[in-house]
Amino acid sequence: MSTNPKRAPELERVLAENERRADRVDRSKAPLPRGAPPGRKLAVLACMDARLTVEDVLGLRTGDAHIIRNAGGLATDDAIRSLVISQHLLGTEEVIVIEHTGCGMLTFEDEAVRQQIAAETGTELDLPLHSFPDLESNLRAQVERIRSHPWVKDVPVSGVVYEVETGRLRHVE
Repeated sequence: MSTNPKRAPELERVLAENERRADRVDRSKAPLPRGAPPGRKLAVLACMDARLTVEDVLGLRTGDAHIIRNAGGLATDDAIRSLVISQHLLGTEEVIVIEHTGCGMLTFEDEAVRQQIAAETGTELDLPLHSFPDLESNLRAQVERIRSHPWVKDVPVSGVVYEVETGRLRHVE
C-alpha cells in the first residue's frame, strides 16, 4: 500500500459542492443525536451501480429510508448488520432489495478475478466477491437470506429489478 498521498480531484469538488449546499439547508428539523427513524420506516438494500439512483427510482426524499449499498445488492453479513440496526434501533418495518439489469456482478467469476488481483498486487486475495450468473435467482436468494435471518424482524421483504434500459422497476416474486 502506498504511503504517498495522491491528489483527489473529486474530493475537492465534493467538498466545494457540500459547502454551497450546507449554506442552503434548513437545520431546524435535524434528527436527535442518536438518530431518527426514516420517515417511511423503509430500509433498502441496493447495488452500488452509479446508474441506480435509489432515491429517484423509488421516489424517496432525504430522511425517507435507510439505504444500504454494495456490489450486487447482496445480503452480506455487513448488510444484515445494517438491517438489524435499522430495524431494532431505528424502527424500520419493511425492506426492499434492488438489483439491476446489466450488473457487473454477472460478468465475471470470482476465481478468475482473484487470480488477476493476485498477479497485479503480488498478494493472494482471500475475499469472496460473490459474483452470480443469474440476476433473478440471485435476487430471490438475497430476499430469502434476509427473510430467514434470525435477527431480522418478520417484516415485508421484497425484491425488484431496476431495468437500466427503461428506468422501470420489475417486482420479482
